[in-house]
Amino acid sequence: MAAKLVRLQGGNGYWPVSLLEPQETPETSGTGFFVYGLAWGVNHGLLPESSYRQSIDRGWHALVLLCSTMASSLGTAYRAQPTRLAPDDTQLYGVGAFLLAASEVSRIPP
Repeated sequence: MAAKLVRLQGGNGYWPVSLLEPQETPETSGTGFFVYGLAWGVNHGLLPESSYRQSIDRGWHALVLLCSTMASSLGTAYRAQPTRLAPDDTQLYGVGAFLLAASEVSRIPP
């Protein structure tokens, strides 16, 4: 599944809301969960870093860029589905996905 996920990652570093319907609209929750899962797999020796590091880094940089430019003073991460993905849309789990990704990406040696 991990090998298929990296092939479905968009050119902008995000994964689409629907994996079967590629689109370039930034979406933070799914991307955060995928980055977390891939990084966790690398950190626990289940996925080879050489095969997944580029995808992890692209997803992480996309999340950081969007969240740093759009995060509200309340600490919410915008563009988290299942909303209409307008710049000011959010879901409570959007921040959780970002933090989970951060917790695993930070453990991968530079």
